[in-house]
Amino acid sequence: MVRLFKDASIRTKLIFTHLLLIAVPTILIIVIFYFSLYDLIVNDSIRQEFATSRQSAEALEAQLNQLSAVSSAIRSNTFIRQLCTDSIPDEEKDELIRNNAFLNDLSTQISSDISGTMITSIHIYTDHVPEGLYDNWLLDDFFLPESASHGTYWHGIMNSTTKTVLYCPSFYLSHEEINTYGSLAYIEKLYPTSQASSTYPSYLAIYFSSDDMAKILDQDISVNQGVSYIIGEREALVASSDAALAGTYFMDYDTVRRISDSKDGYTTRSVIGKEVYAASFRLGTSDWYMVSVVPASVVTHRGRVIIMNFAFIYIITLIIAFLISRVMSKSITTRLSAINDRMREARSHPPVSLPDPDMHDEIGELTDSYNYMATRQNLLVKRQQETAEELRISEIRALQAQINPHFLYNTMDMINWLSQSGEREEVTRAIQALSNFYKLTLSRKDPVTDLRSEIEHVRLYAELQNMRFEDSIGLVVDVPDDLLSVRLPKLTLQPIVENSILHGILEKESQEGTIVIAGWEEGSDAVILISDDGVGMDEGTLANILSSDHDPDEHDTDSSKRSDKPKTTSGTNIAISNTHRRLQILFGNTYGLTYRSVSGEGTEVEIRVPLE
Repeated sequence: MVRLFKDASIRTKLIFTHLLLIAVPTILIIVIFYFSLYDLIVNDSIRQEFATSRQSAEALEAQLNQLSAVSSAIRSNTFIRQLCTDSIPDEEKDELIRNNAFLNDLSTQISSDISGTMITSIHIYTDHVPEGLYDNWLLDDFFLPESASHGTYWHGIMNSTTKTVLYCPSFYLSHEEINTYGSLAYIEKLYPTSQASSTYPSYLAIYFSSDDMAKILDQDISVNQGVSYIIGEREALVASSDAALAGTYFMDYDTVRRISDSKDGYTTRSVIGKEVYAASFRLGTSDWYMVSVVPASVVTHRGRVIIMNFAFIYIITLIIAFLISRVMSKSITTRLSAINDRMREARSHPPVSLPDPDMHDEIGELTDSYNYMATRQNLLVKRQQETAEELRISEIRALQAQINPHFLYNTMDMINWLSQSGEREEVTRAIQALSNFYKLTLSRKDPVTDLRSEIEHVRLYAELQNMRFEDSIGLVVDVPDDLLSVRLPKLTLQPIVENSILHGILEKESQEGTIVIAGWEEGSDAVILISDDGVGMDEGTLANILSSDHDPDEHDTDSSKRSDKPKTTSGTNIAISNTHRRLQILFGNTYGLTYRSVSGEGTEVEIRVPLE
């Protein structure tokens, strides 16, 4: 069975695999999605509801923080501090209230605290202010006698407990307070006197509406049958997104507080026989908690709907994909067969390109790749033939550069001149140096040598040139011992040094100069720098220095000052270009020679070769 499948056509394999893609995933998706993805969707829905509830709780907390901020600002008012105490005489208080500046500032502060907030009214219940402040036209009824709070639930709590701050739901307030000032309140004791037993404290009351809090709670619930509400001590329902549902899913204060202490977010509870997800958040420093309740049936129904929609879309997609695959399978196999036939022909004949594809899918890219391969292979064969011929010519030019006829002619002419002058010791030294020079050039069949031998070869060349030009050429070598074993083609340095002498130093009016050979490691490469202080090169010469067809004018370096010396002739630039080309053939195009020159100042030649 496996063997038959392996040998089957691609079209058969495509149809079979598409059938598997339809049958197997469809079966697995029913099992896996229902037991795994279903739980994931339900948990994600719960987490989203929890995150939304937390945001709502933070918004409510910010609203309540406004109350404490306003209270702090009022308590810090110096005018109120002085009025709401019996520690200063009444005469001084009367003097204070006659100063309309204090009253105007207080009125402005109260208006500013109310504007743009959920605060509806602010009052101070006190018996410590002059009678004239209770109906002052600037403050209206901001100051009220302490007796006006008698009979309210909150007054009884504040006087019977040690509480100094109280968040009041509606039933803590009197009907008059609710109808006139607001349905909720923040109460705080003000500046109790030192003789609390004989005096009554003052109370700061900040009234606000439950409508603003209900709006925030409405935004918290995004599912049907869900509800958010605020609960306070004594099982007080402060505000809710839906009063009826809040009553249905109402939980006692101790239960709400325990849920708030839970670190798991939502907790599962049973309320009136229904399973619900509940979360609780304490609102700042108050004793109020925001409760969010979502029926479990709503969340699970949402999960089932998502699973069913996903499964339906998946099945429809698979059916469409199967139909499309049947239509396209023939097109795919036809084009693959055409490529296969051409590749089979390429086993015995040069590859022939296919027509450019009219579709740019994977098979179109495969066709492009085959065409590129065929073109590249034919081009490589042609380049290989051209490279073989180029290497042959390069080898001939390298041999020509090794025995420079101009250098040999000039040296022999110098030896003849020394002989005629009777300088026998100089003749002997010149012949020995010339012999050693060509011994290093011709003694080894290996075209590659080390840097140590190349430097020795250059020293001999410089010695011969100095014998001709009365030691006018200085040679300084600064190459670390670690680099002396670096391998490079024979006669790499000598053509460059020769160029520096003949076309650099000897072109100067003084015909004197210095050549410096330095070397260092740079990453995995060895860099050898040959610099001279000759006449340098112009931009045109520098641009063509590595060109094999560049042929500078021959120079007669003999000046009138040296008319009694043998004449010097120089060859073409073929040795330089050949040296550069040999380095690239041997090591790659990233290696070779780099020329830098400034006309009238000198020339630098950088030789880059690999360390190994």
